[in-house]
Amino acid sequence: MDTAWDDTAAELSDLLSRCAAGDRAALRRLYDLQAPRLKGLALRITGSQAMAEDVLHDVFLRVWQQAGQFDPARGTPRAWLTTLTRYRALDLRRHAGREVAAAAPPDLADESPDAIARLIASADGRALYHCLAALDAPRRRMIRLAFIDGRTHADIAATLDMPLGTVKSMIRRGLSALKRCLEQ
Repeated sequence: MDTAWDDTAAELSDLLSRCAAGDRAALRRLYDLQAPRLKGLALRITGSQAMAEDVLHDVFLRVWQQAGQFDPARGTPRAWLTTLTRYRALDLRRHAGREVAAAAPPDLADESPDAIARLIASADGRALYHCLAALDAPRRRMIRLAFIDGRTHADIAATLDMPLGTVKSMIRRGLSALKRCLEQ
């Protein structure tokens, strides 16, 4: 396992623990470390700079209020923060839904290291990357659309001109295949 990745996870876990204890400096450090990545995710999902900033605000407010709910046994701090951001962005986009026309987010240079390169740098990341590559192309594409692009199942079904039930079952089967592959 890559030690830089482990050090970051340990630091993020410590910061979350300190946030749960009311340490404002820890929240600031956590924000400094994670806000650019989380804002990029929110921007990709919402397609709006203003909505992405709202998502980021809501996520860090929730972190401040509920940092004690983070359970390192269930996942990494990055995964927890990413999940909070993804669900809040999807929720905000869903509520804005028909009010705001979906627009492609502007091309912004990401100053952090390439996400795929960072993922592959860890043993778990390499395993996930190889397991994703082993999936058939349609399932891999649907998982990418759902979990990387933040698209809803209904959006994916409309985009691919497929029945919603088919999309849901293909994603579920793809996730099951990933789980089996990662357990090997």
